Amino acid sequence: MPSPSARVSGILPSGKDGWEVHFAALTRKQAGEPIVMLSVGDHDFDTPSDTVEAAIRHVRAGHHHYTQLPGLPRLREIMARQSTRCTGVETTAAQVIATPGGQAALFAAVQATCDPGSHAVVVAPYYATYPGTFRVAGADFTVVEARPEDGFQPDPTVIEAAIRPETRAILINTPNNPTGAVYSRASLEAIADICRRRDLWLLSDEVYWTITGEGREHLSPRALPGMAERTLVINSMSKSHGMTGWRIGWLTGPETLITLLIGLNLVSTYGLPDFVSRAALEALDNDWGVAEIAERYARRREAFLAAIRNLPSVTVRGSEGGMYVMLDISAIEADCETFAWNLLQAEKIAVMPGSSFGEAAAGHVRISLCQPEDVLADAAARLKRFVAGYRSRAA
Repeated sequence: MPSPSARVSGILPSGKDGWEVHFAALTRKQAGEPIVMLSVGDHDFDTPSDTVEAAIRHVRAGHHHYTQLPGLPRLREIMARQSTRCTGVETTAAQVIATPGGQAALFAAVQATCDPGSHAVVVAPYYATYPGTFRVAGADFTVVEARPEDGFQPDPTVIEAAIRPETRAILINTPNNPTGAVYSRASLEAIADICRRRDLWLLSDEVYWTITGEGREHLSPRALPGMAERTLVINSMSKSHGMTGWRIGWLTGPETLITLLIGLNLVSTYGLPDFVSRAALEALDNDWGVAEIAERYARRREAFLAAIRNLPSVTVRGSEGGMYVMLDISAIEADCETFAWNLLQAEKIAVMPGSSFGEAAAGHVRISLCQPEDVLADAAARLKRFVAGYRSRAA
């Protein structure tokens, strides 16, 4: 056959990507083994019934035709209201475009700010799709590692040192996947200062904004002085409303840029499904499931951390928000992938090696809290037993 384009050929690099442990565990579980899956961030519960019933009602009412490219007008209004809550900045419908999930919002943000040959700075640890999203735009990027000993708070001096003449954007994620770190006001103000002085876009992935730990308040950099005009906020209903498979997200930014992105929807998604959009706007308007989901993960995080407290040679890093706990196991095993494979073999527990999310998280494992509390309690007991008897291959 003729050669495929370099664009699609270069999205994912060849070789290992760090997800081998998860896929091996999933295969074994599907074959009937009692594997405890703590490796993926998909809710273990269904979408709230009110949202499901709304979708059924709208299907039966005949709402299964084309919709407006930027999203149903009422959906954009409700998303704008949510963005006002999320970012603390009054937002209009014209500053929002609806997308099929948070990944599509990220894709739109990168396409809107980066040309082929331009450059971006990505703060790590990062969500796994970030590098490929820049590659498909033909943009180069530099990964800046937030240090575990700083609680995975980004270091603005390192970020600024990575900026080049062709740099167009900085990408951050708070609350962070995979670390659960919630970026502090000081960190965000320093990054905002860089963006203002260097005339850069800030891409802020805030899909976990409703799931913060007790006493933690979400701060969007869009709310900081001079940042509303240069910040694009990626958001989604997947985590906040328990709608991972519904593929509903949105991007918030300056009206002029959002208007241009309607053209991207024209040649890519051609809008969203009608009945899904109508169910989504009702879920957003009524906050279906939001408080319950946030409370559920707060309980799980607190209980799991309590269960592993004082675990010898293991240090909790980040783990303040989102749906994950990040454990530094480097004092036991320098190779986090080896640790994860051994844990799977010995205790039938699947976790993600931290190196899957960038070198900053090497020496760590990510624990997903997407299991009931009794399963997490049993997993904590198994982890303690495993750590107590672990012998590093390097010993």
